Amino acid sequence: MHPGRQLIIASGLLVLCHLSAVYGDSIPSSVVKIHVTVRRPNLTQPWTKESPQDVTGSGLVIEGNRIITNAHVVAYASQIYVQPYQSAEKLVAKVTHVAPGVDLALLELEKVDFFNDHPPLDLTEKLPRIKDKVSVYGYPLGGNDLSVTEGIVSRIEYAQMYYGTSALRIQVDAALNSGNSGGPALVDGKVVGVVFSRILNADNIGYLVPTEEVRLFLKDIEDGSYGGPFNLKLVGMQSAENQALRDKLGMAVEQTGMMVTDVRGSQEQTFLKRWDVVTHVGSENIDNEGFVSIDNELRLNFRYFVARQAKDGQIELTVLRDGKAQTLQVPVQSEVDQLIRSLKLDRPNYFIYGPLVFTPVVSAHLGLNNPRLQLLLRAKNSPIITRSYDLVSFPGEQLVAIGAPMFPHRITKTYDQPIMNIVTHVNEIKIKNLHHLAKTLLSCQDEFVTFQFEGQSAEIMVFRRSEIEAATEDILSDNGIRNQYSDDLKEVFQAAGQ
Repeated sequence: MHPGRQLIIASGLLVLCHLSAVYGDSIPSSVVKIHVTVRRPNLTQPWTKESPQDVTGSGLVIEGNRIITNAHVVAYASQIYVQPYQSAEKLVAKVTHVAPGVDLALLELEKVDFFNDHPPLDLTEKLPRIKDKVSVYGYPLGGNDLSVTEGIVSRIEYAQMYYGTSALRIQVDAALNSGNSGGPALVDGKVVGVVFSRILNADNIGYLVPTEEVRLFLKDIEDGSYGGPFNLKLVGMQSAENQALRDKLGMAVEQTGMMVTDVRGSQEQTFLKRWDVVTHVGSENIDNEGFVSIDNELRLNFRYFVARQAKDGQIELTVLRDGKAQTLQVPVQSEVDQLIRSLKLDRPNYFIYGPLVFTPVVSAHLGLNNPRLQLLLRAKNSPIITRSYDLVSFPGEQLVAIGAPMFPHRITKTYDQPIMNIVTHVNEIKIKNLHHLAKTLLSCQDEFVTFQFEGQSAEIMVFRRSEIEAATEDILSDNGIRNQYSDDLKEVFQAAGQ
């Protein structure tokens, strides 16, 4: 054999040995590339979707013939394909469960024999240690092949994630880029977390969803649905370090904890009162910054234990009240009845009536990329601004707004655009939510339909009922709109015989 050929073969063997040492026996075959066609919602035209976009991410095989990735990778997906390691094949996949708050999603494949040659990765049961060497696998932009980057675990904390959810997260300094999302990070061959984010204006700072949170997600969905982690969502707290404050509270030198400053629900919902000092969660002592020590290596916010120790919707807290310690079983929540809620991964609801498009206000409306509209809402003291953090004042309450510019039609002559105005009354009937609005209009037999909006200077709009109902059909036809209403209103229309 020619010496040069021998050298090439030897070099190839060395490369294979190096790859085997880096990747391990089966890690690459258990990491997949995810191709997604996304059609996000259009808030100003809620009956339609934005133009399709192709995005990619990563995922990993776990036990039960499943693939886990990030919720944001598959959010608003119209189609999902999974591409195995070193393969051109793209396998059809679907989302079975999603946890938007902790950015996790579970996929299943139509072709289950894929898993015969792609074994599940081991999920560690323990948190890594600070400075542990971590290897991150995935398919970031910049190439088509599997990428592996290395770094260390630099921080572990319990912090705010998405949609008002708090959870554990791990910070690493491995190089991460778009496309890494959903891929595994491993320490000593075991998965310690799933990549979910990176800081755009910082070098090599990325975040993982720890396998501890992944296990909680998998346990949560065992009953077929996802509820989300429990927390003390109705309670505000502050540090109890100030000496004058401690004296007022009757705290001894050795006593530590967090003082309750705000209780948004009723006492029956929280069991806590203002000026209470929460000193323990279960048997864990809470320090004056609200942290609990774990294994003498970590300090985590005490709410970390709330999600893990809650039982039957309650958590045991020890509080100092009027200078005396007492133990309470305090209700916890995975969701609260926020007036302006997040869409999460849902589509906006809507109802088209004549030239008007009605929709419930969601948190995404607060971020509409229209500075002039934001200034106008603030100047009008709109409830979209003033009630943005309120709880509902009665079950089912919604702020119903005109969510899009009026369709052009002769019956709107001289009326100003009521964009994002909040409907308060229809023919003197106070509107509770979108369902109530639809029922009110569909059952109306009056000659005229009158709309009143929030604010003293808001214009009142009056239409002849026969004309606005006729205009509805014309507008739907002229604009190629298939449905006058979103799916959540189907029963309302059926009940009205529409």
